[in-house]
Amino acid sequence: MKKKIIALVLIILIAGLCIFFYKANKKDTSNELTLFGNIEIRQVDLSFLAGGQVSKLLKEEGDTVKKGELIAELDSRDYEANYNKAIADVERTSALKNDALEKYNRNEPLGKSGAVSKQDVETLFNNKNRTQAEYKLAEANKTYAKNQLDYTKLYAPEGGTIMVRVVEPGSNVQKGQPVYTMAKTNPVWVRAYVNEKDLGNIKYGQEVNVYTDTVNPKTGNKREYKGQIGYISPVAEFTPKTVQSTDTRTDLVYRIRVYINDIDEFLRQGMPVTIKVDLISKDNQDNNADGNN
Repeated sequence: MKKKIIALVLIILIAGLCIFFYKANKKDTSNELTLFGNIEIRQVDLSFLAGGQVSKLLKEEGDTVKKGELIAELDSRDYEANYNKAIADVERTSALKNDALEKYNRNEPLGKSGAVSKQDVETLFNNKNRTQAEYKLAEANKTYAKNQLDYTKLYAPEGGTIMVRVVEPGSNVQKGQPVYTMAKTNPVWVRAYVNEKDLGNIKYGQEVNVYTDTVNPKTGNKREYKGQIGYISPVAEFTPKTVQSTDTRTDLVYRIRVYINDIDEFLRQGMPVTIKVDLISKDNQDNNADGNN
């Protein structure tokens, strides 16, 4: 009987120790909010503002580009000819304008004295105005031709990475027809969803940690990024099927956007990530204090 009692006491002690060590070693996650989402990067279709035959494509898929960098060109021979013609037309109309102005200025006093008829003076006056208008039109055409010539070169509007090269040299493209698709370097954000019960624990500008599933070979840990909450939807919606959640999919959630601060080349469009929100950080404590006031 004593042996049974001793064995029972030992079992209880062992069970108690196991529970103690389990609780001691178990990480307290009650003060941490875990969300799941996907990387989103803005993409833009790049195109010429004029039509023509593509003569040069200077970038391949995967190449990085800087803001203002030349990435493609059209055959510009016709546009150069039009621009040169416009320059010549400006010079011609300028000469006519100056000649008409000189004749009017020379004959206008003679018209007052009667040496030249009023009709001739009016004709010279109208001719002066007509040549001035033709000169202004030629200047406008010159500006238009210069713009068209400039449009035969395509420059990167922002820094980014070429995702798709749509056409090849020799292709005829129309104005506005996509030539490249580029992913912008900045901004990069995570599209995620938060349950209604956790909505009151997050705010705009709140700092978070973002983890990808990729292990950094240098550290042996998952790649970690710093970010902040930059958008919280004011409207609830049903949980999308692609969203991972421990709750039922019929629960209402709020869409949020987490902007990543330390962007690098390892973040890809659509990449799944995990977001960790420290609910007891000083940032969140200040938020709660403001709410209590």
